[in-house]
Amino acid sequence: MTINSSNPLCKYTHIIWDWNGTLLDDAWLCVEVLNRILTANGMKTTTLPEYQEHFDFPVMNYYMKLGFDFSVTGFDKIAMQYIMDYESQLGRCRLREGAIGIIEKFRAGGFGQSVLSASQSDSLKSALAAFGLRGFFEDVAGLDDYYAHSKVDVGKKLLNEIDANPEKILLIGDTTHDYEVSRQMGIDCVLIPAGHQSKRRLQACGAKVRESFKEFSF
Repeated sequence: MTINSSNPLCKYTHIIWDWNGTLLDDAWLCVEVLNRILTANGMKTTTLPEYQEHFDFPVMNYYMKLGFDFSVTGFDKIAMQYIMDYESQLGRCRLREGAIGIIEKFRAGGFGQSVLSASQSDSLKSALAAFGLRGFFEDVAGLDDYYAHSKVDVGKKLLNEIDANPEKILLIGDTTHDYEVSRQMGIDCVLIPAGHQSKRRLQACGAKVRESFKEFSF
């Protein structure tokens, strides 16, 4: 499939995908798991709209805003409780509407594709395989731990693996952190709402925002 020269996508040769909230519809599960931890600690639970309005990176800072006292229970312990619960429930999640279709269209158009995520690397690769997506991506870059601090350094390393100039690479994500990462990497970014942050926050950060994958025309 050849992309028309007037299409804005024609300037790119490689797509970097975020995973959680962008390709995978899992924000609802994250809220569910988080609420179990909040309840176990006698704390007020949250809702998906509240989560999308306040969730941020590094995740530790978001947890502190929720009221966690890491001098009482360390962040590493809470993070592992979260990951164990989340991964045990991951099979309940589905890909976001249109995810498979857009990935297939990019491949048919000759684009290279990679994944850049704040998820732990081995867990990320296992999840991609479980959803039948691993074969679509040339590179899969995740973190060495489960603490979801930042993916800037991992993103910069990923650039060295991609056979494309930065100006020909587009990152597609669902958070302001994805936009921040793209700026640090020197590449363009498009954000999709309805993931882990609200549309209002995405628009406020200055990134290009598309309502859904349907707005990527080929």
